[in-house]
Amino acid sequence: MPAVVYEPRFVVESGGGTLRLFLVRHGDADAEIPEGLGDEARALTAKARANTAQHFASLAERMGPISLILTSPLVRTVQTSQILSSATKHEGLLRVHRCLLPDMPVGAVEPVIAEHADQNLVLVGHQPSMGALAAHLLGMQSFPKPVNPGTVIALERSEEAGAPLKFLFYAPPGQQVLDSIQ
Repeated sequence: MPAVVYEPRFVVESGGGTLRLFLVRHGDADAEIPEGLGDEARALTAKARANTAQHFASLAERMGPISLILTSPLVRTVQTSQILSSATKHEGLLRVHRCLLPDMPVGAVEPVIAEHADQNLVLVGHQPSMGALAAHLLGMQSFPKPVNPGTVIALERSEEAGAPLKFLFYAPPGQQVLDSIQ
């Protein structure tokens, strides 16, 4: 079967370094909202903490060293980021960024990606944002796979300045990692 080629809508300009971008949806969160707090306070379930740690550890070698992890400020994404950081033995920065809030437009992330265009960057956020961002960066109408809690979508831009982003892999928890999507 021939490879699917997508025309990207967004091209990262940089000084020529390689960008590896990992889009991560937070793990399963508790359905109950803590009393007196809002949705932003929902934490990961105990099962999700264990499952996401195992899932991220299985992807650590494939992801390689991570330069920076950016996360939505909501509790469940911060917890997911911390688990990912530990599972991949990331010793660098983990920062909260408002561009990853659930109600932010996809384009709000573009300046952040451009700023870190020669690094291995992880963005931890929500659905439908992560699926929409993947589709946007690949120039697709919509991302063709479900972005379930804990899913990792990997994209890369070659060392050639102005080169488009290309799909690397799709890794939903508990399923086989896919190196191509249809």
